[in-house]
Amino acid sequence: MSSPFLIAAAAASLAAFAQPAADRPTGVLPAAADCSEAARQVVSDTGGELLSAQPRNGVCVVTVLVPGKGSARPRKVTVRVPMQ
Repeated sequence: MSSPFLIAAAAASLAAFAQPAADRPTGVLPAAADCSEAARQVVSDTGGELLSAQPRNGVCVVTVLVPGKGSARPRKVTVRVPMQ
């Protein structure tokens, strides 16, 4: 289950799309949208919980927390996905 903090952060970053382009500050892009599909795919593939998804140099860096097997601790996994 996603934490309320992650949901709020995603909603706030997507709120930039609700504004007309003329109202957005110059040079600011809604970066969360660039990695949203990559984040969905990594979460689906790993069965983990999304910690972060950040664009860097043409690559989405997606970090998830993957549950451990049995009583093992969860693992933090970082996946780099080329931006489309």
